[in-house]
Amino acid sequence: QVQFVESGGGLVQPGGSLRLSCAASGSIFGIDAMGWYRQAPGKQRELVATITSGGSTNYLDSVKGRFTISRDNAKNTVYLQMNSLKPEDTAVYYCNARLQPIATKKFADYWGQGTQVTVSS
Repeated sequence: QVQFVESGGGLVQPGGSLRLSCAASGSIFGIDAMGWYRQAPGKQRELVATITSGGSTNYLDSVKGRFTISRDNAKNTVYLQMNSLKPEDTAVYYCNARLQPIATKKFADYWGQGTQVTVSS
């Protein structure tokens, strides 16, 4: 069984910063890519940023230069540092990991429960 613990969401004023964390735990054999997605009300879920086990990153164009994704492989944890936040960044943010459970050793996508980020004055 795999569990995720997400933290760091909240209410922040435009121009402010937040740092999201997501720790994966449980019966994990290995983890490949990890990432963050977001879903705003009435919109489809979109990819925000991803990072491979080797550290290669990919970002949504609208967050480039403002958001930074990182990971601690020893802790199975992925982070998202969000700076210069804008109202349009308001959404529920979900962490994602492509990982191998010990039971199957087959890669599959797993999701966190989501954390609300609200950017408003």
